[in-house]
Amino acid sequence: MATSLAGGKTASRLTERLSVADAAVQNTRFRWLILVGLILAAAMEVLDTTIINVALPQMAGNLGTTTQEIAWVSTGYILSNVVVLPMTAFLNGLFGRRNYLVGSIVLFTVASLFCGISHSLAELIVWRILQGAGGAALISTAQATLVQVFPPEEQTVVQPLFLMGLVVFPTLGPTIGGFITDALNWNWCFFMNLPIGILSTIIVFFFLHDTQPAKKDATIDWAGIGLLIVGLGSFQYVLEEGQQDDWFSSAMIVRFSILSAVALVALVAWLLSERNAQPIINLRVLTNSSLSGGIVLFIAVGFGLYGVNYLFPILAQQQMGLSPLQTGLAMLPGGIASAISIVFCGVMAGTKLDARLQTLFGILLSVIGMCLLSRLSSGSSSDNTYWPMIIRGASVGFLFVPVNQMAIGSLSPKDVNEGTGLLGLGRQLGGSIGVAIIATCLQNNDHIDRANLVGNLVTTNPAYNDRISAMTGTLVAHGYSLADAQQAALGLVNQVLTEQVSAKGFDDTFGLLLIVSLMMIPTLLLLRAPKPGAAAVSMH
Repeated sequence: MATSLAGGKTASRLTERLSVADAAVQNTRFRWLILVGLILAAAMEVLDTTIINVALPQMAGNLGTTTQEIAWVSTGYILSNVVVLPMTAFLNGLFGRRNYLVGSIVLFTVASLFCGISHSLAELIVWRILQGAGGAALISTAQATLVQVFPPEEQTVVQPLFLMGLVVFPTLGPTIGGFITDALNWNWCFFMNLPIGILSTIIVFFFLHDTQPAKKDATIDWAGIGLLIVGLGSFQYVLEEGQQDDWFSSAMIVRFSILSAVALVALVAWLLSERNAQPIINLRVLTNSSLSGGIVLFIAVGFGLYGVNYLFPILAQQQMGLSPLQTGLAMLPGGIASAISIVFCGVMAGTKLDARLQTLFGILLSVIGMCLLSRLSSGSSSDNTYWPMIIRGASVGFLFVPVNQMAIGSLSPKDVNEGTGLLGLGRQLGGSIGVAIIATCLQNNDHIDRANLVGNLVTTNPAYNDRISAMTGTLVAHGYSLADAQQAALGLVNQVLTEQVSAKGFDDTFGLLLIVSLMMIPTLLLLRAPKPGAAAVSMH
């Protein structure tokens, strides 16, 4: 009897191994088609975020909401995305990689459909939250999948191809979103996901096979999930709403800040507790210094990447007078430069060139780009933006690819999913922190700089008197009465003051981004050169 049972178990294990081996063979056979399906899914997710931001004003008008209320269409998406991102490794193991990916693509696609046919703000926000939950797996899990499907010698080709779409599509988003919104309506920003999502679902479902079975007996860490949702959700809410609510002047922001701090401290303690047999997030992977350093760098990179994407359109339209379409076209060279630098760094990943030197070069490019961007003013044209955006865009490839390569290349295969999720979380949180700080700095700098400059606009200042007299004389010569000319001259001086205050505010904010770029340099000491052929794997 015992022999029979032992034989049965052996046969079962053999069948499982053969099944896994067959799945690996099938994945290798259809790997390029799988790559297409995963790129489509990732592109759909990253493109959707930037397109929607352009369409928010039209949404507000059609749904009869305020600008502050419609912002929850973006906030709800980011909240759910940030919460689910660190859980992707656990969900992979619970459902199996293919099932989780297919389920996420289907959820994202179906949510897109219902977003497009929503008739109220509440309905739209609910579907955007579900869309964000589905989108969390479409980049980090997809890239981890490519590590399993493609052999090491092809990773230097595959990963740059994947990363290129993640950089170029967000750059095209504002232009595409503006065109769709003007030519059709905001609903089509969601409907365009349907054919992409359906095609991606078909490819992944029929051609990707699991090489690891789902953990049917996995214990679900409900306490960890609860603390994660409360902690990260509250923190993200503070970042999204803090600036417009004047931060800690708002009782609601104070409450959510305290709630976030308490929940996150409790979460870390619970995840590291010996009583937690299967934590929702394996924080022990952070003992790998390359991964920890990569996460810190990704927070800084996300700060700068999202910061410039937020700051430049405001500068271009308020200071330089560019239209939304012209602003999108001005950002396009940066996206192209990013794509080229990603391909270059992908090729270099197969050589002996130290990835840390590539990262340092990327940091220096970022510093130069920020310096050039800080010099743009109301007198600048779109022609003056090309080189600053190209240099800044080129820095993206030299930061993402080598850092990914070092952070993930040093992990064991079983920790890759965990690493990609944490790297993605770092980038997303870095972006949210960056936008929140930049928006606050712009507002505060305006008040401080105006107060400083207004002190010079007094009658005891000869330069001020000469300027008012010259303007008044010019206006009188054009037919104004003396009283009207004096009043108009004061208005013109105030207009010039406002322009100078705004220009200085942008200069100071780009200077902040420059400082953040320089602060990345010491983090390089945590990184270790990856093994030859190790691939970059995470951008989300």
